[in-house]
Amino acid sequence: MAQWDRLRQLPAVYRQQLHELYDRDALPMDVRHYLSVWIEKQEWQRAARDHDLAVVLFQVLLENLDIQHSRFVQEESFLLQHNIRRYKQNFQRYLDDPCALAHTILWFLEKEKEILQSADLAEQVQLLRVEPEAMETSSQQDLERKMAGLRNEVQCMEHTMLCLEEQQDEFDFKYQTFKMEAVVDEAVKKEQMKHFQFLINRLNEGRKSTLSDLSSLLDRTEDLIVILVNKELVEWQRSQQKACIGAPDNVCLDQIEKWFTCVAVCLFQVREFLGKLEELVGKVSYENDPVKAQKPALQTRADTLLKNLLKSSFVVETQPSMPQGKGPLVLRTNVQFSVKTRLLVKFPELNHSMKVNVSMDREAPQIKGYRRFNVLGTKTKALNMAESQTGGMVADFRHLTLKEQKSGGGGKGVSDISLSVTEELHIIFFNTVFELKGVSVELQASSLPVVIISNSSQQQSAWASVLWFNMISHDTKDVMFFANSPAATWPQFGEMLSWQFLSATKRGLNDAQLEMIAHRLFGNQRNYDNCKVAWSKFSKENTPDTFWVWFDGILVMVKTYLEDLWRDGHIMGFVNKGKERSLLKKKQRGTFLLRFSESVIGGITFSWVETSITGDPDIKTVQPFTKVDLSQIPFHEIIRNYQILEAENVPENPLLYLYPNTPKDEAFGKYYSERTGSDSPYIKYIKTKLMFVSKENTLEARPPMPPDMAQGEGLEPMNGLSGEAAEQNGNPHPLNSPLETYHSDPMLSGSVAAPEDDLLLYLNNPNLYADSDILQDEPGLPDFSLNFQGFNGLPPQSCGSLFQ
Repeated sequence: MAQWDRLRQLPAVYRQQLHELYDRDALPMDVRHYLSVWIEKQEWQRAARDHDLAVVLFQVLLENLDIQHSRFVQEESFLLQHNIRRYKQNFQRYLDDPCALAHTILWFLEKEKEILQSADLAEQVQLLRVEPEAMETSSQQDLERKMAGLRNEVQCMEHTMLCLEEQQDEFDFKYQTFKMEAVVDEAVKKEQMKHFQFLINRLNEGRKSTLSDLSSLLDRTEDLIVILVNKELVEWQRSQQKACIGAPDNVCLDQIEKWFTCVAVCLFQVREFLGKLEELVGKVSYENDPVKAQKPALQTRADTLLKNLLKSSFVVETQPSMPQGKGPLVLRTNVQFSVKTRLLVKFPELNHSMKVNVSMDREAPQIKGYRRFNVLGTKTKALNMAESQTGGMVADFRHLTLKEQKSGGGGKGVSDISLSVTEELHIIFFNTVFELKGVSVELQASSLPVVIISNSSQQQSAWASVLWFNMISHDTKDVMFFANSPAATWPQFGEMLSWQFLSATKRGLNDAQLEMIAHRLFGNQRNYDNCKVAWSKFSKENTPDTFWVWFDGILVMVKTYLEDLWRDGHIMGFVNKGKERSLLKKKQRGTFLLRFSESVIGGITFSWVETSITGDPDIKTVQPFTKVDLSQIPFHEIIRNYQILEAENVPENPLLYLYPNTPKDEAFGKYYSERTGSDSPYIKYIKTKLMFVSKENTLEARPPMPPDMAQGEGLEPMNGLSGEAAEQNGNPHPLNSPLETYHSDPMLSGSVAAPEDDLLLYLNNPNLYADSDILQDEPGLPDFSLNFQGFNGLPPQSCGSLFQ
């Protein structure tokens, strides 16, 4: 099914995310809808880098808009004609930079995929977490029963008030008639007065009973408010915190809105009941009237409960976020961001009548150097039901920006605490006034703490702060959190790390992968549950290559280049070299596994089993591949075409079985390019190239390595293979070798391919460099052979990243 069709069939909460995505002007939803089939078939990723292709796609896009316009002319769709014409005019701004248009459309398609992944993930989580879901359902059902009980009591109270009014009308009518008749007979008069006393006593009892019922109704209401405000809303806020950092928590507010609205409606009805009692007392009153004694206290209590409920009902539904940012809650000065507020009590008569104002850091801490900001853009919006897919009362701010106050930074403060830019936390406030049926309450909502940066280089560090705060803190207004940040427990920390992969790729980290990360942080422990990670260990130690930089480098690489392989479970990933040896040494020759580099940021490598001359297993490892390599050739193609020279100089791919025993082509076959030979999209890399390979008899098996010694990537040999000969090499990273200078190959080194003219020159004259020192032996290196694969030579293969 096409991506757009899948999106249109998602549940309402995810369609709402789609509407929010296309609220931006860069790509109108109408264009995405009517040209969906064509858009999804184009190579936008390549067009973002290839100007010629971008120009072609830009022209075809305009032609498609013309065709769509003509169709609407025939259908006499005047409004759609106007919109398509306007969209085409807007796209003209990309005339000078069509690559920017390709990049924009690519960004929207990726965001669509994230929405689909979130929907799929939520469905999977629902299937996997049966018991917690059942408990949640049970809790919701219990609350629903209480809400139904409250509504029933209110209906009973309506009937009680009618009965009370009828009793009073009966007494009032008879008493007024008695006074008008002026009865003279004392016996009759005494009898009638006894009857009036009976009526007044009944009325008094009725008033007492009504007041008692109103008090009980307020008790029930107060209990529900405690559940809503102190439990449901707090749990939602915590879920929102976790969802902001990747957790698959449900943050839909529709159900909570129904509950809040139900209680608010009931409280307004209680106020009406009390007003009715006041009206009745104005008509008929008597000595020791219970209404006069009890009504003021009930009125005060009802108003207090209603105001407390209303003050808690104004929330930030969608936290501040920038388009194309690393995540929510990281904002950049002078870059637009969006945020959405919501009122959880929905009264249609308030639609468009409540104005929401935005402000910043009203209670900013007095810290030396603490920056202050002004909010620019449309800072006032009305709460309305038009901007919500489900009809909620929302104010959606889409075009806000922040500008630093020149007098804010570096000023005198009462505290000597020093915070870095990415440790400063700021809060955005939203204020409005609720006015309905004589009730006027000032409401305020606040965002989760945001980190404000001034350039994109700070984004990685800022996101680390957002992760750390929302993982640990339950105090959403603690802007001094990083002045003395608490440590995270390993269960907290490991779960947060898994969320990063889960949200980015739909596959989190398993226990074995988390254990390897724990081993990296804490060393060998019997149980890691009691271990703690300090903020400094996460984001400050070993700068610039902190733990977070290492982990995030892997995450970005997987998300960008390896998502399918990771999601399908082909990448073991987080496994150290000692564990790797213990896994592979018992396996058959050619068994390999894929793991992330422990020392190269954003690197992935593979290791495989060879059989040494003595018959013992020998584990070989290729140097890590990074984004430089993976941006040119997909990793599965590297695995597919990798080779070394075996005995008698016969090229052979040593990678035969993906651990534990899956044939390579069975595991990776579905990713291979369907085109082969001269039609292969990678032919420019692998058809003709110059590369070094190791002869089999120059590699020596390494003795078994104790696991506690295998903590780093180690030195890699020039030929990309880990072995004893390589470890004895005095120059393991010949980055400036003459061979690389003259004959670099993107599959081998990740560098730009040698100019085509130089390659043709070598083809025509192979002896051209015979007298140069390119092929001279270097002492201490293994015996290498220079293998040239021409158009009619051996099948095109690669031997990995040799010059990392």
